[in-house]
Amino acid sequence: MEFLKHFQFGTNELLWLGYLIFNYTAVLLAYRFWGKVGVLIFVPLSVVLANIQVLKMMTLFGIDTTMGNIAFGGVFLVSDILSEVEGKKYAKKLVTIGFITMVFTTIVMNWALAIKPAPADEFQQHLKPIFGLAINELSVIRVTLASMTAFIISQLFDVWAYQVIRNWRPSYKDIWIRNNLSTVVGQVIDNSLFTILAFAGVYNIQTLFVIAFSTYFLELFISVMDTPFVYLAALWKKQGKIKELDQRI
Repeated sequence: MEFLKHFQFGTNELLWLGYLIFNYTAVLLAYRFWGKVGVLIFVPLSVVLANIQVLKMMTLFGIDTTMGNIAFGGVFLVSDILSEVEGKKYAKKLVTIGFITMVFTTIVMNWALAIKPAPADEFQQHLKPIFGLAINELSVIRVTLASMTAFIISQLFDVWAYQVIRNWRPSYKDIWIRNNLSTVVGQVIDNSLFTILAFAGVYNIQTLFVIAFSTYFLELFISVMDTPFVYLAALWKKQGKIKELDQRI
């Protein structure tokens, strides 16, 4: 109930909701015009953006939380679209793509930082705290390692759970059940693992709990919000409106 005492809605909340709708709409349109390739493109984009944005703390609905949940929520939307309309085979591909993206970005950015900057350079000092290798600091390398672990485990669970629930409730009208059940539990796994691995030792236990609690309920809201987009993607597929990229080349 403490959350309700501090609940507020202002510019931050409007910008956040606008970003959420924009992100999901972009994923949906990518699927509409480029098919499987279109939505899979959003996996590396979302992973990189989420791992950078999560370093920023913000106040949303009266509570302090991290950014990055919308960008990462886009990955769950891609997973649910692929699980629903393309099958488990393609849904699992996003796990591989996301993992490779994290590893490649980490290696390349730290390689770039290892190159001695020119005397006139002004950006090395700003890039190093973000992409640096110091594991005892809040850096993208630590966030990335935490994200890798949480990402792989939560996404594999999400894909598996979606198919299990789909076998139980296979009809079009039950998309909301399989979409939300699989994602809600997957988000619990992702959020718990990520918060502990990324922020333990950086923030105190109380702050960690606030981050985990607030982030999860934002992720829960994000999960519910993506349901209409999964329905529309499935409808477009059923109507034959999805254009695969190789059909346009």
